[in-house]
Amino acid sequence: MNKDAYYKKALRETSKENSDTDKVLSLLNKSLELGSAEAAYALGTWYLHGQSVKRSVRKAVSLFRLAAEQSMPDALFDLAVCYEKGVGVRKNARIAFEYYLRASLDGERQSVYEVARCYYYGIGVTKDRRLAKIWMDRAHSLGISDD
Repeated sequence: MNKDAYYKKALRETSKENSDTDKVLSLLNKSLELGSAEAAYALGTWYLHGQSVKRSVRKAVSLFRLAAEQSMPDALFDLAVCYEKGVGVRKNARIAFEYYLRASLDGERQSVYEVARCYYYGIGVTKDRRLAKIWMDRAHSLGISDD
């Protein structure tokens, strides 16, 4: 079986009414071993929130990085949040901005708003209200607001 097959099998298992968490974890780890960004991201969220595994933000960040190396938008976004807030990593606004920007360019919609916010307040980037407005207009066109 390839990485996608293991990942899809894990997804099918989670959709069952009485899914077997150990089986899902095993399938995700097999998929991860074969290089699946999706499995890395899924496991990262499990470790970040302590869902069915012992909570480990460092392990979560490590898994998000693996997924981000394959330009997975959700992983890029979550890494940005980690760097902006200092969760599992040393707080670094510049790196957070870079991850928000990469995530937005790879299609992660909320990141468009976050890039606008960073430009508006000068978070990790030189404050630029003109660029902030351009990004905010784009966020609003995508239906994303600051609510």
